[in-house]
Amino acid sequence: MTDGCYETTGIRRVLQELGGFCKNALGNFFSPEFLCVLLPLLLLWELLPRYDIIPASLLPPLSTVAATFQDMLLHRKLTLHIAYSMGRFFAAFGIAVGLAVPIGMLMGWNLKIRAFILPLWQLLSPIPPPAWVPMTIIVFGIGSSMHIFLMVIGIFYPVLFNTYQGIKDTDPRYLASARVFGASEFTLLRKVYFWHAFGAIIMSLKTGVAMGLVMLVIGEAYGGRMGIGFLLGQAKDYFLIPEMMVCMMVTGFIGWFLIEVLKYVEIKAAIWKVGR
Repeated sequence: MTDGCYETTGIRRVLQELGGFCKNALGNFFSPEFLCVLLPLLLLWELLPRYDIIPASLLPPLSTVAATFQDMLLHRKLTLHIAYSMGRFFAAFGIAVGLAVPIGMLMGWNLKIRAFILPLWQLLSPIPPPAWVPMTIIVFGIGSSMHIFLMVIGIFYPVLFNTYQGIKDTDPRYLASARVFGASEFTLLRKVYFWHAFGAIIMSLKTGVAMGLVMLVIGEAYGGRMGIGFLLGQAKDYFLIPEMMVCMMVTGFIGWFLIEVLKYVEIKAAIWKVGR
């Protein structure tokens, strides 16, 4: 009986969290205000090409794009391509965040560390991530290593500099109060600096998601045989606009979903921001 109660409670908690996530993520989409904008746009998307107001060869009707999506899902292994892309993306995201957050925290916390390494990142960060493509192909060849490295470059700098700035701007009064109670520097990093910068870190992760997807598409379009970027590049080569639009919409949906997950994490972790 006790185990069953715990199991029910666990399932109920999962369902509550899923419900809370869906409410936060989809609430704006199903608001009357946004539906007044979205539904007319979808209707125009369908009707304008149908009546040749806009050439269907340039803008396929919504129904055509939906039928193409179904065909790619059932017959062209779209799900497998998405899985390959997401595997590369999450590997790159983990590497970039695992490097950028600790380095950014150390730079914001310690002046000497900042003096040694901040100028290096300031020199490298203005290089546009796509400019790394030729060198990356030479060093890594064409494959997953190249795709992951390009995404790491795209994600790393936004996370690094936002983390650094968030740590650097920590209110000295919080630090002084913690030191009065005997907090060590390590405790300050974990309990004060990090949580003060948490909002900036989450914001940088959202930017990192967008930049990572940009570099994912660029990398897979340059080389590889699997992934959303590969499908998009292939559709571009053969001027298959419905397929191109499907790839664009799938990539956009993935980016939206990941950003909504980060928003929900912030809501659950940064409880002091609730209601702001």
